[in-house]
Amino acid sequence: MTDTNAILTGIRVLDFGRYIAGPYCAALLADLGADVIRIERLEGGEDRWISPLEPQGSGALYVAMNRNKRGMTLDPASSEGREIVKKLVATADIVIANLPPDVLKTLGLDLASLQAIKPDIILSTTTAFGAGGPWSHKHGFDGIGQAMCGSAYLTGTPEQPLRAAVPWVDFGTATMSAFGTLAALMSRGKTGRGQKVETALLHTAVAFNNAMLVEQAVVAPNRQATVNTGFISGPSDLYRTRDGWVMVACVGNPMFRRFARLIGEEAWLSDPAFLDDAARGEQGAVLSARVTRWTETLATAEILEALEKAHIPAAPLFSPQQALDDAHIRATGMIEPVEYPGLPHATPLVLTPFDLSEAPKPTPRRAPLLGEHTDAILGEIGYDLSAIQGLRDRHVV
Repeated sequence: MTDTNAILTGIRVLDFGRYIAGPYCAALLADLGADVIRIERLEGGEDRWISPLEPQGSGALYVAMNRNKRGMTLDPASSEGREIVKKLVATADIVIANLPPDVLKTLGLDLASLQAIKPDIILSTTTAFGAGGPWSHKHGFDGIGQAMCGSAYLTGTPEQPLRAAVPWVDFGTATMSAFGTLAALMSRGKTGRGQKVETALLHTAVAFNNAMLVEQAVVAPNRQATVNTGFISGPSDLYRTRDGWVMVACVGNPMFRRFARLIGEEAWLSDPAFLDDAARGEQGAVLSARVTRWTETLATAEILEALEKAHIPAAPLFSPQQALDDAHIRATGMIEPVEYPGLPHATPLVLTPFDLSEAPKPTPRRAPLLGEHTDAILGEIGYDLSAIQGLRDRHVV
């Protein structure tokens, strides 16, 4: 059940999303107490089965993206399904759908169709490329944003550009969508009017890489990928140790002075090649070669201890399992273990990554099974058990 003291208690969200951008936006709102109804096709959405956690079972992406929601199945393209959508919309505050504009219109989920039912509704939509351009009609995933904003070009090497394994464009877009949706709710509280919130994967990626684009437009350094070496300061890199890897990020002259003295390179402090962050960014390969000669002789723990005493940011390189096992991550409560039916182990869920001092910490609930709450939700909008069985017989739900 939703916490009656939660910030978004009383707000209903219809989640027609898929994969990450829509569902994660809805999950963030659910974490804050909104009643989020995940609406899937009868056989389940395509994102339900990605990275399955058991044979023929729900996948890791679905379990993470759909915590704290209720779930129902529906064929929204059928005539009876359309009527159910209209009844649901009449009870809702927000509709989330990261679907192409033509699909939204076909399903009656475009803003005009929604406002004809409930004038103050808020529609949150996400596309791949955004409106108004020659690529607006195209579909895409996270990688398109990484490729087109310059990020993948600057990652890896010039011979082998790389996209990040973590889909930061998807998650960033979902977060921006949730941010915009909350702004629309605040606006509705002042004006009484709903509106459409539009986000795009490419827009998020370009926004997150804005500083690099500003630099290129003004001074045109034409930067090339340098694996993990930092562009704007140094030493900044992932360094091999005797038993693993460490990430070190040295920014600013005071920090650089402490680092140089730590590894016995006081001569760097009078070398014009290392005069400031910009210069040290240009000398990243030279700095990394020397730092590696220091780190590879020491254990990771020794290096982290020495850098901590010198007040230089550093961290070990973790595998996913090491991240799960890390004492600090566990102690801070970032991860909440939640049981999911049929799985041998609890699923480690991470809720909205901020804390509010005057709001209760949400209690995570597992993602719904396929169609788990269909009967209850239909009952809330006026269908009795006989009518619901008829809908099932006709494959509407």
